Amino acid sequence: MKTEIYNIDGMSCAACSSAVERVTRRLEGVQESNVNLTTAKMTITYDEALVTQEMIEEKVDKAGFKAMLVPDEQDRMAEEEETFARQEEALKAGRKRLIVAICFAVPLLYISMGHMVPFPMPVPDIIDMHASPLNFALIQMILTVPVLICGKKFYLVGLRALFKGNPNMDSLVAIGTGSAFIYSLVMTFKAFSDPMVVHSLYYESAAVVVTLVMLGKYMEGRSKGKTSEAIRKLMELAPDTAILYENGEEREVETSSVKAGDHILIKPGNRIPLDGTIVKGSSSVDESMLTGESIPVEKSVGDSLIGGSMNYNGAMEAEVTHVGGDTTLARIVKMMEDAQGRKAPISKLADRVAGVFVPAVMGIAIAAALLWLVAGGKDMAFVLTIFVAVLVIACPCALGLATPTAIMVGTGVGASHGILIKSGEALEIGHKVDTVVLDKTGTITEGKPKVTDIFAEQGWKPSELLRVAASCEQMSEHPLGEAIVAEAREKSLSLARPEEFESITGSGIKAVLEGHEIRIGNIRMLEALAASGETQSGGQSDISALTNQAGIYAEQGKTPMFILVDGIMAGIICVADTIKESSIHAIDKLKSLGLEVYMLTGDNRKTAEYIAHEAHIDNVIAEVLPGDKAGTVADLQSQGKTVMMVGDGINDAPALVQADVGTAIGSGSDIALESGDIVLMKSDLMDVYRAVKLSRATIRNIKQNLFWAFFYNSLGIPVAAGVLYLFGGPLLSPMLGGFAMSLSSVCVVSNALRLKGLKLD
Repeated sequence: MKTEIYNIDGMSCAACSSAVERVTRRLEGVQESNVNLTTAKMTITYDEALVTQEMIEEKVDKAGFKAMLVPDEQDRMAEEEETFARQEEALKAGRKRLIVAICFAVPLLYISMGHMVPFPMPVPDIIDMHASPLNFALIQMILTVPVLICGKKFYLVGLRALFKGNPNMDSLVAIGTGSAFIYSLVMTFKAFSDPMVVHSLYYESAAVVVTLVMLGKYMEGRSKGKTSEAIRKLMELAPDTAILYENGEEREVETSSVKAGDHILIKPGNRIPLDGTIVKGSSSVDESMLTGESIPVEKSVGDSLIGGSMNYNGAMEAEVTHVGGDTTLARIVKMMEDAQGRKAPISKLADRVAGVFVPAVMGIAIAAALLWLVAGGKDMAFVLTIFVAVLVIACPCALGLATPTAIMVGTGVGASHGILIKSGEALEIGHKVDTVVLDKTGTITEGKPKVTDIFAEQGWKPSELLRVAASCEQMSEHPLGEAIVAEAREKSLSLARPEEFESITGSGIKAVLEGHEIRIGNIRMLEALAASGETQSGGQSDISALTNQAGIYAEQGKTPMFILVDGIMAGIICVADTIKESSIHAIDKLKSLGLEVYMLTGDNRKTAEYIAHEAHIDNVIAEVLPGDKAGTVADLQSQGKTVMMVGDGINDAPALVQADVGTAIGSGSDIALESGDIVLMKSDLMDVYRAVKLSRATIRNIKQNLFWAFFYNSLGIPVAAGVLYLFGGPLLSPMLGGFAMSLSSVCVVSNALRLKGLKLD
């Protein structure tokens, strides 16, 4: 199976996107086809043995639209920039046409409707309805034609779609306003012999409806541009040039020409062009646009750099690790595009309605007009008003925009906080989550060991005990030893170099430091030495008392390391994977949303329960092997729970896939970006709370949009068909219908844009 993305040209409403989906899904071998009206893109998955690119393009062309394959990953960023530029140009051109249309529509409205207002609105006699009825009709025709030319797209696209058997919103506008114009044109010719027919002109309805729909489309286009602002801002982060460093010389080159393995220079105040690893220098780097972390990150030799982030005060030389579509920035942009292209289940209802909506509206308009003509005994002018009003008020645009606009804004808000949501489906399921399962290591805890306690025997100061242990552990590569060395350096202790060093597998180390024999190790080492009579207590404690103390530490999830100097017990240093500062607050916030929080770990139950208690977690699932995590999640799902699994994206992949929503947490690592439905760029549990809150707010926004769209059409069509007029109420003017139609789409998009102001903390 192959998945491709196509730009679709010529779409104007939900009926269009529904038609493209319908014709492409009919192709044998197409597994899935989703069209996003807001981005004008189709994501299609098909069997290469049965379907070709040419077949897809031909099907779309026959439906009245044009499909263009989006280039490969390496060209995606450049192609997207071109797309945004084309959209800007189209918006500017649309604005010019709108201004011209308004310049002609306003005087037309004044001339045609001026005599109906209660106060006098002077009109020159030469075009006055009573003094010169023929001129009155001709000037309206002359003013209407330029407006219709400005709105020619409605006629070209709408009539083509109608003839192709896929009528859309443009078809409704074209038929409605076209009917009004042709009827008025016939009446103008009749005015040569019967001046009284000028009372039955509908030029202003045709021109003003087209102008109002153009206004609505322009406002909608501007608003839709804002929904893709997050992607645009991300793409703007990638600099066009990089400083290549070869053979001691530096030269500025196009970023696209740099290859993996090349060395580049990053000067203070410049953006980092590509992903890389620092080989020389250090600096502070602002990664806020990618991770949401507002505090600059200190970087030095060996640290990774993310392309697009901002270098502050230091110069660095880096070896490029990823280029083109493989960079973190490019993959994030692709992830966001995919999320906006894949539909949420909630949108399927709107899609089904939109697919039959336009033909149904045409049927209602014809039926209403005929009923008023035959049963109501009304003249053609009245019937035409009904016909045009029904066609122009019933726009399916609001239905088609309800879901994708909210998802685009929602995913953009998430990205600005370092929360990458891979699909509309993940966003929707997120609001149903009632259970959050948290992996312990690297999720609740820091994921790396740290010194937590120093228990010194009499005669030893804790700082001196730490100095001795760290001096010996400098020679070790064990993570626990590295934690002791890191603690000593953090406290600025002066470390000596051991004269001799030996690592004893499974128990500890043996060294000679400053003429003393030092042994550092676990309980197995201590028991072995005690059994051979090589150790004794150095203070008031005996060995059993120390092992009891070590047992207390062990129950708290800490690893005790015994230190012996010349065979005499000097004390214990404890190392543990500590709980992150933000974890406890985040877990409390998750519980405040009514979520049930579980901790999943391979630790023994006592240790797990102690850590869970410290982290304010009520439910503990302990002693679980890595391979059994997915089964544990499945057990919770079998109890009717909707589960979000949160892990580091490396060893939790099966559980992330099994969960209803898999959330990978892990500072934007390669594997984290591939794992899970939601990726948290920071290793901060507060982002889980933010993701759930964002999901709930987005789905609430979608429901508001769908309610407005359905309610508007349910109310508007009967009013336009003359139901109120039956009971002595007013008859809806086509102009008001056109205004209401445009307003409905703008309201939906504006409501989606409200998500930008959402406070996630």
